[in-house]
Amino acid sequence: MNRRSLLLALAAAPLLASTAGRAIALPASRVLRLGAPSTPPRRVFAAGAPAAVLMAALAPERLLGWPMRVSDAALAQLPPILARLPFVGRLAGRGSTVGLEKLLALQPDLVLDAGDFDATYRSSAEQVWKQTGIPFELVAGRITEHPAQLRHVARLLDVQPRGELLANAADAQLALVARVLRKVPVNARPSVYYGRGSDGLESGLAGSINTELIEFCGGRNVVAAAGAGGLARVSPEQLLAWDPDVILTQDPGFAARAKQDPRWKNLRAVRSGRLHCAPSLPFGWLDAPPGINRLLGISWLLARLHPAADPALAAPAVRASTGQLYQQLWGRPLPSALAGELERG
Repeated sequence: MNRRSLLLALAAAPLLASTAGRAIALPASRVLRLGAPSTPPRRVFAAGAPAAVLMAALAPERLLGWPMRVSDAALAQLPPILARLPFVGRLAGRGSTVGLEKLLALQPDLVLDAGDFDATYRSSAEQVWKQTGIPFELVAGRITEHPAQLRHVARLLDVQPRGELLANAADAQLALVARVLRKVPVNARPSVYYGRGSDGLESGLAGSINTELIEFCGGRNVVAAAGAGGLARVSPEQLLAWDPDVILTQDPGFAARAKQDPRWKNLRAVRSGRLHCAPSLPFGWLDAPPGINRLLGISWLLARLHPAADPALAAPAVRASTGQLYQQLWGRPLPSALAGELERG
C-alpha cells in the first residue's frame, strides 16, 4: 500500500474508546494519523506544548522532553520524572525550534501534536512525516474534545485506565459548565477581556483557542468585536471603548501594575474589583498552553464570572474539586500557595 492509500485508509478508520457502555470518539476528521507507530509507542516526541501536557498527564515516562521552556517553579510542582526532562524544542506553531536531524537523533517512535487542527498544522505534520518517516499523530483538542482526546491518546499509548480516569474528570468539568450556564441567562453573562503578556495588550479574537475557555464558560469576549482569528494586539483606546465587566490575566506583574495604571484603573472591571489573575502553575489554568491544563481553570473561572450561580462555585467547593483534579492530573496534592490563589482571584 502506498502512502496516499495508507493515509486514506487510516483517516477513515474509527477511532473509538468507550465508557459506561457509550462509544466516545474523536471523529476521523479531527485526527490525522501518518504512518504506523510501534504498538504501543514508547518514545514520544511532543511537537508542541499542548501535546507535552497531554503526555505528561497520561504517560510521563514516554515523553522524551519538553518542547517549551518550563520554569523552575512549575517543575517543582511536577513529579520527579517530569522535572528531570530536558528542553528539546518544538515542531508545532510559529517558528520550529528543533531541526529534523535532531528529531531523528532522538529516535522517537511517534511524534504527537495536539490542539489546533487547521490546515497549517496538518500540512506541517505531513511535511515532517514525509521528510523523516517518523509516525505522526495530530489530534484535535478544543475544550469540548478533551474527554475524547484523552481516551484516544490513552488508547494509542495503551494506558486506557489512566485515560479513562482523566477523561471522566474532564467530563465532570464540562458537565459543571453546562449546569452553571443553564442558570445564567445569556443577557446576564459578563463581558470579558483576557490580557496576555506583561503589558496585557495581547488577546484572542473570536474563535481563538487562547480565549476559548472564557467563551466556553459564558464570558463574552470583547475582542471578538475586532474579528475572528488567533491572537492580536489591542490598543488602550480599544479597551476603553469596550470597557469590559471582567478582566482576566495569568501575569501577576501585569495584574498588580494595572491596578495602579491610569489607563487600566479607570476601567469598570478594575474599579469594581473584577480584575482576576488566574493561577499558572504548573501550567496555565486559562491558556499557555491551550491544552488539558485548562481543565483546572474551569471551576476557578466559573466562580469569577458567575459567582452566585451554583453552590459548587463557593470557595470551599472550588478548592476541593480543583484539589482533586490537580491530584488526578499530577499525582500531587494542590500546593497551599495555589489553594490561596483560589481564594484571592
